[in-house]
Amino acid sequence: MKPVTPHAQLDWDDQGLPRSRVFDDVYFSDLSGLDETRYVFLEQNALRERFAALPDGGRLVIGETGFGTGLNFLCAWQLFEQHAVAGARLHFVSVEKYPLSAPDLQRALALWPELRTFSDQLLAQYVAIHPGFQRLVLDHGRVTLTLLIGDALEQLPQLDAQVDAWFLDGFAPAKNPDMWTAELFAELARLAAPGSTISTFTSTGWVRRLLNAAGFKMKRTPGIGHKWEILRGTFLGWPEATPAPATAKPWFARPAPLTGERHALVIGAGLAGCATAASLAARGWQVSLLERHAALAQEASGNPQGVLYLKLSAHGTALSQLIVSGFGYTRRVLEHLHRGVDWDSCGVLQLAFNAKEAERQAQLAQAFTEDLLHSLDKDQAEARAGIELPSGGLFYPEGGWVHPPALCQWQAAHPHIRILLHHDVLELRRADDHWQAWDGEKLLADAPVVVLAGAAEIKRFPYSSELPLKRIRGQITRLPQTIESQALNTVVCAEGYVAPARLGEHTLGASFDFNNEDLTPTAAEHAGNLQMLEEISPDLVTRLRVDTLHPETLEGRAAFRCTSPDYLPIVGPLADAEAFVDAYSALSKDARQIPDIPCPWLDGLHVNSGHGSRGLITAPVSGELLAAWLEGEPLPLPRSVAEACHPNRFVLRRLIRGKA
Repeated sequence: MKPVTPHAQLDWDDQGLPRSRVFDDVYFSDLSGLDETRYVFLEQNALRERFAALPDGGRLVIGETGFGTGLNFLCAWQLFEQHAVAGARLHFVSVEKYPLSAPDLQRALALWPELRTFSDQLLAQYVAIHPGFQRLVLDHGRVTLTLLIGDALEQLPQLDAQVDAWFLDGFAPAKNPDMWTAELFAELARLAAPGSTISTFTSTGWVRRLLNAAGFKMKRTPGIGHKWEILRGTFLGWPEATPAPATAKPWFARPAPLTGERHALVIGAGLAGCATAASLAARGWQVSLLERHAALAQEASGNPQGVLYLKLSAHGTALSQLIVSGFGYTRRVLEHLHRGVDWDSCGVLQLAFNAKEAERQAQLAQAFTEDLLHSLDKDQAEARAGIELPSGGLFYPEGGWVHPPALCQWQAAHPHIRILLHHDVLELRRADDHWQAWDGEKLLADAPVVVLAGAAEIKRFPYSSELPLKRIRGQITRLPQTIESQALNTVVCAEGYVAPARLGEHTLGASFDFNNEDLTPTAAEHAGNLQMLEEISPDLVTRLRVDTLHPETLEGRAAFRCTSPDYLPIVGPLADAEAFVDAYSALSKDARQIPDIPCPWLDGLHVNSGHGSRGLITAPVSGELLAAWLEGEPLPLPRSVAEACHPNRFVLRRLIRGKA
């Protein structure tokens, strides 16, 4: 059965206040929701004092059950803005099964004009909020909101974080008992940092007892408004009588955080490198971005148009979860760019071009919500695309095209990023706890941290030479717009894709060639792209007057995609492969053996590569993932997805199969 669009179903009372139809309960007090939030959550967690005590570069992580209208988040952000030093950061992580639609959220937040400075920023980024982990970056990176969309007991176990203060704010226990269970409270305890605080508007005895049993020391305290009493508490530690939660396997555990100088070298200034540099710079890092070419985005990231194309699985795979989270993150970043020139949310139509594809699409239409994707019959598809088509297909209403160089330039424009062009790093050396980037006898730059983001070129370094990255040549064709082709108003894909015109040109592509190492565009591949266009729409072939074009005279460009064997990117800290095999050799005899040996990390060496043809969707969120690894922050993706993208997965598999 197709999942119901997970938006909250609201009724609005005579005072214009929202009420949940599902839980028959209010979102906030009809007396003063603001006062109640500030008293129950901000005051009981001593947030004013804790924000004021944060040092430059410090942060506080708040976790919440029940995002609702975002009122608690906005009040916390306002208090943080008033009392924290400029270099401090706020992380807010909230789980929500039924997020409000954007129009409902706007209507609800209009009730609080004094929060408008903050609510306007939230509303501007409140796009593509789909099930799973969705990260929103606010206030130029000073405030990070991670929404976990879905059932709390499905989402929280996948969260990798240390929470300093908990807001327990589901609907009332009598109305929504699923949010007040021993299993949920055990998750709060697992995620609690030492000395973490907690507060909630309820004083129900069994809630207090369950929280105490989970390791929180709870006490009743006088309430506010309708509430006679509320609860607040402190985390004392995991109860001795209860089995401890499973910890991350040592090869997926976080390396010890670096102390001292926050300076990183990022090698490669395409989508992955620029995203990594932007995420680190937003956290106060100084970043040297090294690029061997004369400008940013000169290789696979340099095409005039790339497509926000979601190749999903109906089975909830790690790759599908990554794509849904990454798509949302990229869509929110694009809101900062110039629509129509840098990007356009014109939608993406994937044609059901054969029986197998039609069957795959039918499964996807059942597995995902309509606001992410939905089926169109042939007539509906033609009406949407503006041209005649051979079939219907799946439509992604929030998709579209992007000019990747514009995205890279926007990300790299941060004042903490120093762009070093014509810097071709041929060798990395380790000296005095620093990584040095050398070009022959010339020292280009050095820093305690280096991120390898140069696609398959990272195999030139011994530390990353064993990563199984493969280069695939792709060629796009640029076609001049005609008066008739202006009718095309959405991206259309079959085996290839064609996009509505940008600056008078359509982009058509892209070929796949596993064997050609030459990047000179060929007439044969232009001809192949025109054949793909014929399969997409003979009508568009006529509109573009393709019969008057000659493949040998067409303009285009070729570049290498870089992909991994499992089609997931490779993102995270690198280990010493030889020492890894020695440390975990027991796995070759019994894969269930987990030696209690810390992973032999190559301190400060990280990688962000292998994005294939999905870089627009996976590279930006991978920059956030890498920054979270380095900073010890809440991860922007489910732990299982982060582990599925981890560089250690390959040496681990070889070891278990006895091939290391």
